[in-house]
Amino acid sequence: MGLVLTIQSRPAMAKFGAESWIPGMVSLSLIREIAPVITALICAGRISSGIGAELGSMKVTEQIDAMEVSAINPYKYLVVTRTLATTLMIPILVIYADLIGILGGYIGVNMHGEVNIIRYFSQVFESLEYLDILPATIKTFFFGFFIGIIGCYEGFNASSGTESVGRAANSAVVSTSLTIFIIDMIAVQVTDLFF
Repeated sequence: MGLVLTIQSRPAMAKFGAESWIPGMVSLSLIREIAPVITALICAGRISSGIGAELGSMKVTEQIDAMEVSAINPYKYLVVTRTLATTLMIPILVIYADLIGILGGYIGVNMHGEVNIIRYFSQVFESLEYLDILPATIKTFFFGFFIGIIGCYEGFNASSGTESVGRAANSAVVSTSLTIFIIDMIAVQVTDLFF
């Protein structure tokens, strides 16, 4: 993401003689919006569909009913663990994506010239503030929570029959992706109001 953003924005920035602003622009774009949203959408496609299909399959084969008969709370055992895992892991994946994206930006900057890595990272950190990182990190917890909760909801509500498992997985991806965009829109509005 950082490499492509650098390559695409370089000609426009060069017209205005603002090539030195590329590291700051790339890092701000990645950390505020691009890395959190793209990472959450990728995870929605992979994780939420997997949860929906797995729990849908358990529902269709009556494994969830067997848990209830055995006096095991399936929500505590199946939903809470998956939701907690996604809530904690999505922010970690986003931080990892931020770092990889910034390194990609460094590679993109060096395709047309020679920039020292220390100079590049000093320009990156000069442009970043605490209030750029905090709201972007907080919204990733919400992304993770809804990835887990929607996948579990769709899986638990699968009707009888194997075709409903595929529908649960598909519905989980679509609902989660839409929810991610809505959460991001709300987060941007709240950030503009308070920060």
